[in-house]
Amino acid sequence: MGNDLHELLRSLRVWDPAVTALPDFDPASAPADPLALFTTWFAQAVAAGQTEPHTMSLATADEEGLPDVRTVMLHGADASGWSFATHVDSAKGRQLTARPYAALGFYWPVQGRQVRVRGPVTAAPAHEGQADLHARSTGALAAALTGRQSQVLDSLEELARASESAWERARREPDAPVPTWTLYHLRPDRVEFFQGDAARRHVRLNYRRTGDGWNQDLLWP
Repeated sequence: MGNDLHELLRSLRVWDPAVTALPDFDPASAPADPLALFTTWFAQAVAAGQTEPHTMSLATADEEGLPDVRTVMLHGADASGWSFATHVDSAKGRQLTARPYAALGFYWPVQGRQVRVRGPVTAAPAHEGQADLHARSTGALAAALTGRQSQVLDSLEELARASESAWERARREPDAPVPTWTLYHLRPDRVEFFQGDAARRHVRLNYRRTGDGWNQDLLWP
């Protein structure tokens, strides 16, 4: 089994020219604010046909300082920061309460690009979290109403019953409140943009927050 996995891994290639186009990136032309560059790269990823470009890795640390990571959805990016949402009593919600600092990772292989974001996290006011939830799909509300995220599940049948009940309520009450649902804002102090290069001369541009502005540094690949 291990050899099969090893051989499969060795057979794979990164940035297949048949599906990947590595664009040029001149860091000298980058805007002063990383949000502007992120917005441009995000739109370009969408235009290039990147699947689910709004998904991202969210890394947190638990009460003991041990790392944790999972894939979540970006809900927005503006002057308040990069935003995502979850239940405050979920594993990641509890970790953010104990250690309100996190990192985000975006990977858009269709263009060989990564964006890494790191900084302190704050919870938005409750009414903002509820407004964010109710602006999403019925399925998102049903999932939030199901709740108990990361708790031990006795059986898939139990999940099916709870989910069916939540879907019925979500259709009946599209504004049903979910008190534990929380919108979080990550205000970055570092944002790195990585552009892959076929010759492995990858371009890495790192933004560092300094007071009210940003410094830019190139990083060795």
